[in-house]
Amino acid sequence: MTKRPRVTPPIASGDDEPVRKCSCYLHGCPCGFYGDTTRECRCTPAIIQRYLARISGPLLDRIDLHIEVPAVPYKEMRADEQGASSEELRARIQAARRIQRERKHYNAELPPRLLRKVCRLDEAGERTLELAMRKLGLSARAHDRILKVARTIADLDAVESVSAKHLAEAVQYRSLDRTYWV
Repeated sequence: MTKRPRVTPPIASGDDEPVRKCSCYLHGCPCGFYGDTTRECRCTPAIIQRYLARISGPLLDRIDLHIEVPAVPYKEMRADEQGASSEELRARIQAARRIQRERKHYNAELPPRLLRKVCRLDEAGERTLELAMRKLGLSARAHDRILKVARTIADLDAVESVSAKHLAEAVQYRSLDRTYWV
């Protein structure tokens, strides 16, 4: 299996708080081309299922963000379009972390008793989360992780309440485990 978890010790985040991070990657199949638009995957569905069955649902539930990263086409890579600068992104992240420090908890470390209070949802948010939970068959652990990620997205937008838009984006980051493991 091509899965390389990399665990790193806490590092300084620039605001005197350690950042703990663990990242790993996993190809969708043994050859690594499942879902690739430029190369053909030669794995059968049975081989793919056997390969992916080695990763358990409970393990996936403990990973906050599942992101599929496709190859960038050459023309897109060479385009003159500029996204946000590193300085702009750094400023947004620092502002979001300030908001979290003022709440006395970083979102990833929110205790369950505070989670519902800090992540209050309006009616549209409740419907969005309920639909995602039902349609994707997500666990209680995934529910809490979605709320924490949605709260972080709202903090990055510098808004007080978590909206259906924030929840929908957070759910997208949980969808990858259901793409392969249904």
